[in-house]
Amino acid sequence: MTITKEKHDALAERMQRCGLREQDLIEKFILGSGKGGQKVNKTASCVYLKHLPTGLEVKCQQERSRELNRYIARREMCVKLESKIFHEKSEKQMAMEKIRRQKRRRTRRQQEKMLEGKKLRGALKISRRPPGE
Repeated sequence: MTITKEKHDALAERMQRCGLREQDLIEKFILGSGKGGQKVNKTASCVYLKHLPTGLEVKCQQERSRELNRYIARREMCVKLESKIFHEKSEKQMAMEKIRRQKRRRTRRQQEKMLEGKKLRGALKISRRPPGE
């Protein structure tokens, strides 16, 4: 899969918006690891980017293609820079916080309120029953 010109131009514009310049990046291609067998372990398709002014680092090995990994790594670097500069939370951070809130234990007051609501709902359902039951 190749990257279309529109996507490449959109990424260049995004990089310019957050002040990310190519000369500020150190890019290395390193051997991949993990799932994928011998081919992944032999080819240097994993991309490592480091932004010198901020010290942010990104490592990308999502795809088998080096070019696609370069594109994805730059996109991730933009996300990191935007969250650092503009103090915006990325979609990934917001999703993680949402899951954390969902898993968080309820306080005693919240639990009591929830059970009270369930009791009221049960009483309402009982009152709706036909007279013969």
